[in-house]
Amino acid sequence: MRRLVFAAVLLLGMGTAAPAVASTHDKADAAAGWLARQLVDGERFEVEFGGERFPDQGGTIDAIFAFAAAGVSGTNAEKAITWLARPEITTGYVGAGTESYAGAHAKLLLGAQVRHRSGTSFGGVDLEGGLRALLTPSGRFSDRSDFGDFSNAFTQSLALIALDRTSGGAPTSARAFLAGTQCADGGFPQDFGQTPCVSDVDSTSVVVQALRATGDTTNAAEGTTWLAGRQNADGGFSLGTAASNANSTGLAAQALAGYRPVAAVKAKRFLRSLQQGCSSPAANRGAISYDATGFDAATARRATAQAVLGLTGVKFANLHGGGQAQAPTLAC
Repeated sequence: MRRLVFAAVLLLGMGTAAPAVASTHDKADAAAGWLARQLVDGERFEVEFGGERFPDQGGTIDAIFAFAAAGVSGTNAEKAITWLARPEITTGYVGAGTESYAGAHAKLLLGAQVRHRSGTSFGGVDLEGGLRALLTPSGRFSDRSDFGDFSNAFTQSLALIALDRTSGGAPTSARAFLAGTQCADGGFPQDFGQTPCVSDVDSTSVVVQALRATGDTTNAAEGTTWLAGRQNADGGFSLGTAASNANSTGLAAQALAGYRPVAAVKAKRFLRSLQQGCSSPAANRGAISYDATGFDAATARRATAQAVLGLTGVKFANLHGGGQAQAPTLAC
């Protein structure tokens, strides 16, 4: 059990204590606490484009995953899922009318499950039914959109993980399709149908979780072996020939935990090396930088969310809400 140190400050002139502010030495808890404090109004993330700000549903769900993995920031997680359940926010993400996006359905369905919300009536949308309706005869979950099909390995994997948590289970054809995308070297590509098949660290990290969750341990083991072989000397993981980064390392460490313990420990050590500590400005403490070049507010939010998954090792299939309500700060 993680140890939280509580500092209670007495109200001036009164004998009662003010609400305790939690501080922690646990790296994952501190990272999740920092992430919670970055939420706009404590409930959502936004992105800026062309001088305008737009809701970032995907980034907000990533935060919910991180809070569940660490078991902290429960108050913010509940605010976030409540915001996501606003009808205009839900449909603005998963699509409406002739537009329907498989990846968004899958990710939001999993987020709803993590927070113990209905997946068949969320923001006025049947997320489970909508996702199943996007299953093609090949077993691939594909977008229905006038703008093209952007479904990929993350779409397929999150769909399998989310549907496996329902009473109807994950479609066998969908698992077979995903397994069939495996490259000759054992890893998995991000995009389907490309020649040559190029294995990708991020995609392999989530695919092996989906295959294991739905019972395909053989192909998952091959993917895990490939993934472990891609670890850099510093313990991190990268995309292509680039330097190690927190996003790829977080996903890889999450996938390796419990199956390649030595590699997972090295990856966690790398993630801790990127955390902003007590010598950093107070507002940045607990955040995980994208890479060793230092803190960058533009990339730290997503890097921290995915790093928490690696620091805890909790799989997507095992994420559940609950835990501490507070968003702890790094103890200094």
